[in-house]
Amino acid sequence: MVDVVLFTVFALHHSVFARSGAKAWVRAHVPPALERSVYVWIASLLFLATCAWWQPVGGTLWRATGPIAGLLLAVQAAAGAFTLVAARSMGVLELAGVRQVWGPPAPALTPTLDDRGPYAIVRHPIYLAWLFLVWAAPVMNGTRLVFAATSSLYLVAAVPFEEADLRRQFGAAYADYSRRVRWRLLPGLY
Repeated sequence: MVDVVLFTVFALHHSVFARSGAKAWVRAHVPPALERSVYVWIASLLFLATCAWWQPVGGTLWRATGPIAGLLLAVQAAAGAFTLVAARSMGVLELAGVRQVWGPPAPALTPTLDDRGPYAIVRHPIYLAWLFLVWAAPVMNGTRLVFAATSSLYLVAAVPFEEADLRRQFGAAYADYSRRVRWRLLPGLY
């Protein structure tokens, strides 16, 4: 229960700060260049606290060895690379809240939808990569299982809220994108 509460606190911050009303509130209280940085710092601190206070859970669901363990590690490495490719198309420094603070003032750009690379496979490729990162562990003990299940359930629950914001932001363009890229998170399933 402690683990679920810890992840829920982290997840609520992630979801609430991602909504436009919360972003407007933050912009009213900090300089605009710090909006993303404030989000990233709070999210990072909450994630560190979640990991530090996570309670161990006994048992082992699986323990892969030999070539299977190597394959699972390769899947995790590929998921990490996939995350970087997807984040790169969004702008890694922008995503991390660094460009707004250290970079030159960005011109007022109209946000665009990326439908290439990972975004041509699923509409939320970073979330897809996360699933492979947490579920392809060579040793799936109880602690990892609770973390993988809790974080996966959060992603499935968060996607509709995120997509509602994207539909408001992009209108018909997002509807067209959703028709072209049918799957939200898992190709062939969701």
